Amino acid sequence: MESSDIYIICIEDEAEVLDAVVRDLEKLEATFPIDTATSAEEGRDLVNKLLDDGKKIGLIVCDHILPGDNGVELLIELHKDEKTMPAKKVLLTGQAGLDDTVKALNEAKLHHYIAKPWSKEELNEVAVNLLTDFVLENEPNVLPFMNVLDAERLSEAIRSGKTLSNE
Repeated sequence: MESSDIYIICIEDEAEVLDAVVRDLEKLEATFPIDTATSAEEGRDLVNKLLDDGKKIGLIVCDHILPGDNGVELLIELHKDEKTMPAKKVLLTGQAGLDDTVKALNEAKLHHYIAKPWSKEELNEVAVNLLTDFVLENEPNVLPFMNVLDAERLSEAIRSGKTLSNE
């Protein structure tokens, strides 16, 4: 499949960590373009630019400790905005305490928490699972995503007649 208009956003202030996250998700990038930011403010600007360009935000992988606002505050803010509420949100951090993690789960409707250091397999499994959820919830035609996402879940949606259209 060629690239979709559904983006993966990675927000991390440490360049080597950001590079590792992007590298670990590279098998998804042909279908889901990956864009990056190194602060909450840059992440906010990136999200707004993509939305203004008619793109969708399918997955946000965000560190907790960032310059300026922290990742939990950013994820809560994005969850409260109806344009970014559908995006799946992952907190990837070694720094968030229990209070921040609970706040993210409750207020940002965090979809997953991954502790640093993470494994490539875990990050990919979480990304595929959450992007499958996003596509099932937001895309009228799931066929273009069969080779990249959870084909079994997408096939079940097609069989049940939930998501197939002629777009």
